[in-house]
Amino acid sequence: MGLVGPKRIFGSLGSYEAMNWFFLGGAIKPVIVWLLHKAFPKQTWIPLINLPVLLGATGMMPPSTPLNYNVWIAVGTIFNYFVYRYRKEWWQRYNYVLSGALDAGLAFMGVLLGYGGERCELVGTDGEHCDLAVCPTAKGIVVDGCLVKESLHY
Repeated sequence: MGLVGPKRIFGSLGSYEAMNWFFLGGAIKPVIVWLLHKAFPKQTWIPLINLPVLLGATGMMPPSTPLNYNVWIAVGTIFNYFVYRYRKEWWQRYNYVLSGALDAGLAFMGVLLGYGGERCELVGTDGEHCDLAVCPTAKGIVVDGCLVKESLHY
């Protein structure tokens, strides 16, 4: 199996054992959407829920804080649902400009953070917040400054 195997990552010896529940959630959520569609057939927005797109799109986003995901959802909902539905002419004229402005802002901040060095500390740019992230997770390995796995309540 090798030095690091599934049991040491996702099994009883690893730190990501609880992540296995997300596979069950991923299998159940489409069934819930389907049941909602069958229970409320007059609701035209329920069939528009596409969970693979919603869940897969977060994998394409750069790693960041949950605040970034909330802003992404809010901007996407406002401009691609409400503005598109109620101000379609405005959406047709300015949505491309908005997309370009958001991309340019991302590129500008990337350059600013790249050249800012230590002087530029924005949310999500200062690395790992957990000092224990560098500690080993295998049982029985003791490193100074790290908690031993048996002392943690897993």
